[in-house]
Formats: sequence, C-alpha cells, structure tokens
Amino acid sequence: MAIKYIPYFPNTLEGQAVLDNFVRTKRILRYRDNDRVEERIQQGMPLYETELQERVGRNQNGNLVLRGECLSACAYLKDKGITVDLVYIDPPFASGADYAKKVYLRRNPKVAEAIRQAESELDIEELRSFEEKMYGDIWNKESYLNWMYENLMAIKSVMSDTASIYVHLDYHIGHYVKILMDEVFGEDNFRNEIVWKRSTAHNDSTGYANLHDCIFYYSKSSDLYFDIPMVPYTQEYIDRYYNKTDENGRKYLDRDLSAKGLKGSGYSYSWNGKEGYWRCPISTMQKMEREGRLYYTSNGTPRYKQYLDEMEGVPAQDLWTDIYAVNSQADERVDYATQKPEALLERIIKASSNKGMVVADFFGGSGVTAAVANRLGRKFIHADININSIQTTRDRLLAAKAEFDIREIKDGVSLYRNPVQTMERLKKLIPGLRNEDALDKFWEGSIVDTKYGMTPVYLPNLMDGSTRVLDKPLMNRIIREAMPDLPDNTKRVIVYYIDIDNREEIERFIREQGNPLVTIELRDLKQVLDNVVVEDLAEWEVSEESNGLFNGWKVEIKQFQSDRVRQKIYEINQKNQLQVLQQKAKGKEKTFTPILVSDEGLETIEWISLDCTTAERSAPWHSDSEIKIDKLGCVIKNGTKTTDYWDACIRCDHKPLRMKIRNICGDETVILL
Repeated sequence: MAIKYIPYFPNTLEGQAVLDNFVRTKRILRYRDNDRVEERIQQGMPLYETELQERVGRNQNGNLVLRGECLSACAYLKDKGITVDLVYIDPPFASGADYAKKVYLRRNPKVAEAIRQAESELDIEELRSFEEKMYGDIWNKESYLNWMYENLMAIKSVMSDTASIYVHLDYHIGHYVKILMDEVFGEDNFRNEIVWKRSTAHNDSTGYANLHDCIFYYSKSSDLYFDIPMVPYTQEYIDRYYNKTDENGRKYLDRDLSAKGLKGSGYSYSWNGKEGYWRCPISTMQKMEREGRLYYTSNGTPRYKQYLDEMEGVPAQDLWTDIYAVNSQADERVDYATQKPEALLERIIKASSNKGMVVADFFGGSGVTAAVANRLGRKFIHADININSIQTTRDRLLAAKAEFDIREIKDGVSLYRNPVQTMERLKKLIPGLRNEDALDKFWEGSIVDTKYGMTPVYLPNLMDGSTRVLDKPLMNRIIREAMPDLPDNTKRVIVYYIDIDNREEIERFIREQGNPLVTIELRDLKQVLDNVVVEDLAEWEVSEESNGLFNGWKVEIKQFQSDRVRQKIYEINQKNQLQVLQQKAKGKEKTFTPILVSDEGLETIEWISLDCTTAERSAPWHSDSEIKIDKLGCVIKNGTKTTDYWDACIRCDHKPLRMKIRNICGDETVILL
C-alpha cells in the first residue's frame, strides 16, 4: 500500500488533451476515462517504500538504478527532493507487438576444455537458444494515452526549471502523444520534432518502407540549456568541397573574400593590384597573408583557406541520417530487444546537458542513457519495471566502472521478472480460473463452484499502472459499468487488487452502492504473487586455493537446477515437435532437434556473484567478486571480458559468505555459504 501521495504540482493542470487553440470551431479532442485520470492526478503520485538492493562503489554522485514504474519512480524522486536536468524516454510505442529476449544456453564447463583443445568455435546461430517474453506493447489507444498523460505529468514534476525532455516514438502513436506534450509542457515550449532514420532501405515492404522514428523535444520553460551539436562532415562532402591540399598536406576549401554584390557592406581598398570591395578590413587581409591563409586564383584574386582539421562539422538539423541502429556485430550490443545506439544518446545528452547535470530515463531498457551519461560526466537515473532491464543495465554500468545504487520500489508490481510473464503465470496460479466467453473482456475469466455457480474474476492489468490501486473510482466503475452486464444468475464476483486505497471505505462503498444480490469479494493479489517465484537449487563446494598464481577462496558449482528454465525448455521442445509433425503431415520434410540440458545443469547459469561482506540474507548485496558467462561460454570477470571458458568455479580474495546465482532467464537466487 502507498505510504502517501505526492502532489504533481501546486496546481493541477485542468483538462486533458483539449485542443482549445481551435477557438473558431471549438473543436476538441477527448478520449475515454479522462475523468478517472484527472481524479488520480488530483490525488497525487503514489509513494511506496524502496529497498536498497546493492551499492556499487561509493556512489557520491547519487546515481540511481530504480526498479519500478515511471509514476512511482517520480514519486520517490520528488519525495527526496531530487530534480533532473534532462529526460530521454523510449516508452512502448503502442505497436501491438510482444518483445522477447533471446535466451542462450551456455557451454557446459565440464566439456569446455575439450572444445578448446579441438579449437572448435560454435557459430552464434548454432547455439541452442529460445525466446522469452519481456513485455507486451499491446494497448488500446485510450488506455495508452491516459497512461502516457500521467507519466508525462509525473516526469514534469521532477524536472528542473531549465530541463528538457526527449520522447522517442514512431508512427503508431507519436502524433497523439505530441498533443499531450503540447498540453503538459505548453506549445511554446515545443522545440523540435527530430526524425531519426534508424534503418536502411529494404525490399520486403508492400508500400512505402517505414525507416524512421520521431523524437519530440520540449523544454520545461523558455530558460533552457542547449548547446547545438556539430555533425562531422561526410566523406562525400569532404571529397567534394575540401578538395585542395597545401604544402603541409592539410586539406582545405577556398572561400570568397569579395564583397561584390553585398549591398551596404564591405571594405574598399586595393589588394595585390586589384581594386574592389572586400569582406574584411585590410589589416585582417594582411594578417591572413602573413599566416599563409590566402589562396590566389589564376587571375590573382585572393580567397580564404578554410582548413578541414579546424572545422567541427555542420550544426545538427532535425533530420538525423548519420546514426545507425545497433546491428548484430556492434560492440555495444547487449542483446536487448529495443536497444538504441549510444551515438543517438550522446548527441542528445551533449546538446541538452552539461557535465554534472542529472540525466534520467524512466523507461531505461538496455541502459544506454545511463551508460552514455556516465561516460560524459553526467549523473544518471535509470528506471524500469523489467528485471531484465535492471540486470542488463547493472552489468553494463559495472563494466564501465560506474558507481550507483540499485533500489527496488515495493509497489507490488515488481514481484516477478516482468509484468507480461506475471500475468501469464497468475492465470495458472488462481485455482479454478478459466476463460469465459460469456463475459466482457473487463473480466479475466471465471471460477465455477457448487455454491455460487459461475463467479467472474477481475484481475488488475500489471502492464497498466493505472489499475494497480483499487480505489473508489475503480470500484464505482466495476459496480456501475461492468457488473450490470453480467448474466442474471451471477451471485458473486471476485476482485483482486495489488494495492487498495482504504479497504474499510471500499467495503462501505460496496455496501452502499453495490447490488445486494451479488457478493463482491476482495482478494489481495500479492498473496498469489508470493507463489510465482520458485528459487533455483545449487550444489557447491567452498575451499581455499593456493597455487602460486592465486591465493584466496574458490567456490565450485557442482550442480544447478532451475525448474522454471527446464519447464520453459520442455514447453518449447513440445511446441517445436508439434510443428514438425504438422509440417510432415503436409508432406514437408522437417527434422526436430530438441534443446537438451545436461544433468549438471551448469549451462543454465548466466552470472554468479560472491559477497564477502555480510552473511545476512536480506542485507543489500555487496559484490566482492563476480563472473558473467557470455553466450559463447567465455567469462567476463568483474566487468572485464576474457577469452577464458568457464571452469564451473568463481574465486575471491576473502572468505565468501553469500552467493547469488542468476539463471539464463534472469531469475536470481541468494545462497548462504
């Protein structure tokens, strides 16, 4: 339950997406549930407890990696008095697509040495892999816009007076979001719509190929920080214009010094026997002559030498075609579905922030904003609901030697890897829940028993933060809109909630406003979610090691069992086998190669960390030594890449007290040693 509610602003904005600039026609744009969103904004942002998970380095700059939704992250910042100077967000695009993480089985370290001796390198495409959903970008337009409006309001409330915001979207919803941004930030504070060409031409389109995204750039006020970025010249431009070379090998182009035709300007004097009007006074011309900066044409006319090595490039425009998406061979690739290139964020961060300023990304994804901000000497805040985002960002920042805190917002939504997987699992964990065609999509399904018959079940959508809190407006909607359409013989409904505003008031509201013939039963969803995560099991051996090269402690992993990973692999094998049988039935020759895991299960481990500081299970993690096994089986030791295969061991200088193991799907288990 929220500790309290933090106001967005002293005075809440009135209206929502109202195009009141069309004065003559009085045309307005509205969408469903505006009133509910306004009620929530008037109530404020829900503030929840946060828990320090890990501190990397001393972190004197207060850098933050927050696991939680945008709304609750902003409430935390506002409560702590933290403001941000630049915001870049790459939120869901309302594209209707599911985004998946490619999951690779690692090499079994028991056979790694044999592979090395055979000098055998598996091609990435040959590695045994499968996909796992990270999040679903599936929204109806009204829900998305309401959700985005709340987020933009929350973000604005933590922006400094000179701050700017860049919102990265595409054609699915960008034009609608721009209307919201006009209202939230003011049309006068719109700076640019940047078009980023993220893809090269392709031939598989049936119409005009979609090659670009849009980035909407706004400031909070007219007083903003902006240093226009310079774009390096292309080789084509250099070859065309900087086509002369002096005696020292320096490339230059020659510029006109004549003021002929420039009305009311220029200096009249004779130079090198030529009378005329010149762009500079004779003293400047003499200085350029002494410095060898003059180039003379065949008829003796002087021109100015502009050297290539003295030019930064051309000022960036609103069409960016020189930054390419992250491809499969890029060094910066971290195998995150929506990863954006570092060059894109570098241009934005350099343009709209200075060193020491705070840069925030509330849909942080792969951590590119935080990584680039850190490299450029800015402070950073990374927030995301997805545990894979937090893990990817943490590992990326560790490799960059950054210092930061990882905190988890205890809002009841972050209890599993990501919302889409939790929703899928919930349906299996609620006893007797089944799909029910007779019910509106508002209801998740029904439970049938002998006492009540068919009981409709409502589940909050974990992918939509606006349904997290069961309050009077939501309860009123259930009673007034959803329940009247239920079958006449309905005797009971079950309403699950993650957070509840005031249970006593809600129950009183139900007694006063509800249908006396239908019982409304309230259930806490967190009691179900507690059963979602099952910890993995490991067998290990701890020993001291001294071999001349290393003196310290060694933990050897003998066996690792992850029921969830094995179940996932089993389901994929079953699905693939069925597809092969279906293809064979159609006369197509197909073969089935199952994904197999050894008895030891060590190839399902992605990362291990040792804590030599504390043995208290619930204490913040302190990583004294860690390894990450990449998809080729090589070890990354404390953020540094190596070409060594993993030998099933991890080493540290001091006696380890706790061990944390992350499986290839992202589940982490803490083990007391």
